[in-house]
Amino acid sequence: MTDRVTQAYARLREADRPEVFVHLRDEADVTAEYAESLRRGGELAGVLLAVKDNVDVAGLPTTAACPGYSYVPDADAAAVAALRAAGAVVVGKTNLDQFATGLVGTRSPYGAVRDARRPEYVSGGSSSGSAVAVALGIVDIAIGTDTAGSGRVPAAFQGIVGIKPTVGAVATTGVVPACAEYDCVTIFARDLPSAERAVAIMATAPGGRSWPADVPLAAAPGAALAVPRDLPELDERWRAAFGAAVEQARAAGFTIVEIDLDDFLAAARLLYDGALVAQRWDAVGEFVEAEGSDHEDVGLDPVVAGIVRGAARFSAVDLLRDRAKLAALRDRAMTAWGDCAALLV
Repeated sequence: MTDRVTQAYARLREADRPEVFVHLRDEADVTAEYAESLRRGGELAGVLLAVKDNVDVAGLPTTAACPGYSYVPDADAAAVAALRAAGAVVVGKTNLDQFATGLVGTRSPYGAVRDARRPEYVSGGSSSGSAVAVALGIVDIAIGTDTAGSGRVPAAFQGIVGIKPTVGAVATTGVVPACAEYDCVTIFARDLPSAERAVAIMATAPGGRSWPADVPLAAAPGAALAVPRDLPELDERWRAAFGAAVEQARAAGFTIVEIDLDDFLAAARLLYDGALVAQRWDAVGEFVEAEGSDHEDVGLDPVVAGIVRGAARFSAVDLLRDRAKLAALRDRAMTAWGDCAALLV
C-alpha cells in the first residue's frame, strides 16, 4: 500500500540530487500519512506533493532559499491546505532561485538545481526544485510560483506540464511575495489532466477570486492562434524549431495570426528593470538591507540582493508612471491579441 513512498525516496537516492529539496520529511512520517490518505480517500488520495520553499507548509521551515530568512509557519498556505484536504501528501520543500528572483535555478545557497535529463544544463527557475522533483518521478505534483515565468520556464526545460492560473484565481495566502500584485501559485505535473485537477482544487481555497462561468477553458476547433511576427533574439536553429511548431499548430487546424510582441516584452521588462521592482523591496527589502554586505552569514545571494536593492533608485513618482505605462502596454497588447484564443511563444 505504501510502495509509492518507498519508490519515491529510492528514486531520490538513485538520482543523487541533494540540491532538489531544501527540507525533506522523514520517510516514516510520509509513509504513515500516505497510508492515512489512502484510508480516508479523496480526489488526491495517494498523490505525493512537493512544495516550493517560498510557500508555507505547517511545521516545516520556509526559507525562500535564504537560511537567514527562515521561519516555521503554524499553518499551511491556502493552496497547500486545499491539496492536502483532497488527500495529497507533502514529501518536502523544494529549492528555488532565492526569493523567487530569477529564471535559472542557480541562485541558491542550497546549490544550483540541475536539469533532470541533462545535469550539465540549468533546470530553469525560479521554481527549479519543484519542476525537477516531478520530472525525476519523485513526486506526482509540485507547487511552484510564477510572476514572470518562474512556473512555466522550468516546466518547459524539464519537458513536463506547468500551469500558471490567471492572477488571483488561486489564493496567495501563505506565500512569500516576490511581486505581490502579480504573483501566482502554479502547479507542475507529468501530464495535463493531473495538473488541471490540482489547479482546480487549489482554486477552491478561500481568498481566490471566483471563476466566471462563461469563460472557455479550451480553444475551439479552428480558433485563431497568435504567434510573434519577429523573434530577433533567436538564432537560426531555434527560429527553425519555432517555425516547425507553428506549422504543426496550423496542421492541427488553428488559424495563425502574426502579432507584434514588443509591447508584451516591454511589460515583462518593467518587473526587473522598472519601478515595479519596488514590490520586491516591499516583500524582502528590509531583511536584505539589514544584512548589509554580509551575504554569506545569512545565505543571501548577491545577485538577488542587487536586484532587490535596485529598487532604491526609483521614486514613488517612477512607480506611478510605470503603473500607467503597464496599463497602456496592456491595452495595446490586448488590442493586438484581438480574438485569438492563445499566444504561442
